[in-house]
Amino acid sequence: MSKPAMLTLHRWITLVFALPLLVIIVTGLILSFEPMVQVSRTGGPAIEPSRIIGLMKRYDPDNKARGLSFDASRQRMTLQGAGVPAIDLVTGEAAIGGSALSDLFLWARVTHERLLGQGWLVTTSTVALVVIMLLGIFMGLPRLRNTLSGWHKGTAWFALPLILLSPLTGLCMAFGLTLQGGAAPADGGRPVALPEAVRMVADQHDLSHVISIGTRGGRVMARLNEDEELRAYAVNSSGVAPLPRNWPRLIHEGNWSALIASPLNVITSIALLTLLSTGLLIWARRKLRKPRRRADRQADAAVVGAG
Repeated sequence: MSKPAMLTLHRWITLVFALPLLVIIVTGLILSFEPMVQVSRTGGPAIEPSRIIGLMKRYDPDNKARGLSFDASRQRMTLQGAGVPAIDLVTGEAAIGGSALSDLFLWARVTHERLLGQGWLVTTSTVALVVIMLLGIFMGLPRLRNTLSGWHKGTAWFALPLILLSPLTGLCMAFGLTLQGGAAPADGGRPVALPEAVRMVADQHDLSHVISIGTRGGRVMARLNEDEELRAYAVNSSGVAPLPRNWPRLIHEGNWSALIASPLNVITSIALLTLLSTGLLIWARRKLRKPRRRADRQADAAVVGAG
């Protein structure tokens, strides 16, 4: 395929998928900060499991909650799916002031994973993004200039490892490729209720370092902060066992190191947003310039004709 043909295809794919890609990139930028926020909410005073279980029985007597999350730094917990506000662990009452940031992260995650409620749209747009990048690579190394086009090409090449790794790991997640670094723990144990899961996790770990405990993918899982890594554990009647590292998810979400990976994901999102916006601006300027040139030629012809 010739370079002009690749450039045309590069532009048209970008135009067709510009809107979904914009939403995916912006929500990805928001989610880039989530690991840092989650790690910052761990630590602080110890959390007694008996206190948590007692509050669960009080606020969720019918066991409707599918999980709970902790904000140990502010001594709060949230029951997911129980329809109750965040609970102050000190007073045992509803916490004053909700967590707008948690709501923002939840909205961003739902939108990022299922744009307009359609997971296939996210996957298709991500594939389109990879194709756009590959076309850019095949067009060859650019000449870097202090122009809009120069900044567009320079950003693409200098940030290439990051901006290419992000959609590729996203596609691995979409297609169930985990690249796990070890054998998964046996699922022979029976499922456990949420209060029992809290007690089991507390027997082995400090609850002030637990981010969440809940049902995911048909099993109970706990997520903890271990040396700035958000580590996942399976919880069943057999015990609490660490899950193999899902490297595409760890890299894509920045969970392997909140203090390193999160900033890298922020940079990646900003680079992708820069590429999308500059690409659209280049196209718009080109389209606007053509009618102007045509009008100038017509005006010149009219002047010649009048002379």
